[in-house]
Amino acid sequence: MAYKLDNDYDYLFKIVLIGDSGVGKSNILSRFTRNDFCLESKSTIGVEFATKTLQVEGKTVKAQIWDTAGQERYRAITSAYYRGAVGALLVYDITKRQTFENIHRWLRELRDHADSNIVIMLVGNKSDLKHLRSVQEETAEEVAEKEGLFFVETSALDSSNVDESFQTVLMEIYQVTKKKALAAQVHEVATTSSTAPNRGTTVNITDPTANGFGNKTCCFSST
Repeated sequence: MAYKLDNDYDYLFKIVLIGDSGVGKSNILSRFTRNDFCLESKSTIGVEFATKTLQVEGKTVKAQIWDTAGQERYRAITSAYYRGAVGALLVYDITKRQTFENIHRWLRELRDHADSNIVIMLVGNKSDLKHLRSVQEETAEEVAEKEGLFFVETSALDSSNVDESFQTVLMEIYQVTKKKALAAQVHEVATTSSTAPNRGTTVNITDPTANGFGNKTCCFSST
């Protein structure tokens, strides 16, 4: 996350897409950022990323989305990219049970490397292939509830719930960011108040020993 350095955006949020190879992470990314889908898309090598800017409660939020390779041989490379991520989409293929079984491994890796407050969305992709389903929606919902994750089923092919999944994650990240900022302001006010003399206390500013104050100083709170 970063506050704006120019007039293009108010917040920058880093989001990672994780999950086994072939679950459709790259097509989810291209559908969200470019409204594009490619049946012949190749496996991601290393890490790729794209950006998209949205409006959230009147603020301009720029999402920087990293698409991580699912293959085992690239995981040592991609683990460093978790750092700084404030959101994640953990994707599995509803037609391949093993990709769902592996989400616990991905969760451990994510939580080992990412921020403790990271917002995670469990995504069951390829919902257009319901006739080939091997992971029931109810089963995934139970896992998501147990692990404290958001959950949705998507289809990068027909774009079902793709935008909604990212929007939900970005909105939750924004709310967490607002709460942190508010808590920091409250802490600053409380700290300032605790060091100031109580109302009704007489302070002799000419006496350097009086109540710990010496010369006159002016204090300004940062905004």
